[in-house]
Amino acid sequence: MNGKASDAFKTISEVSALLEVPAHVLRFWEGKFNSPRPLKRSGGRRYYRPDDVIALRRIQQLLYVDGFTIKGAQKFLRSKSSAGESINTIVGSDKTLESLDNVIKLIDEAKIRLVKLKQNLNA
Repeated sequence: MNGKASDAFKTISEVSALLEVPAHVLRFWEGKFNSPRPLKRSGGRRYYRPDDVIALRRIQQLLYVDGFTIKGAQKFLRSKSSAGESINTIVGSDKTLESLDNVIKLIDEAKIRLVKLKQNLNA
């Protein structure tokens, strides 16, 4: 089981499993978008902050669900109707947004634990 706190940094493999996106796609998105900017430690190992995961989830939504192109998503995220402003407008309060973030973190943690369990069962 993964004993990490919800606000702990995640490796690229954890984020990849969480979002069900290959690691090379995450690295590609880093080059194309201003956010995420994971910390890079010795050996180039990436560590994603919770805000980075939220940004990646938003990029994934724009590209895979909303049907944006890379350039369209870049333009959308640069515009005044960017992800944070849109969510605050829809949700209406910071307290509700904080609750949604907590639920997302719990779901992310559960998903990581399930992926690791599946890997252990297949081993």
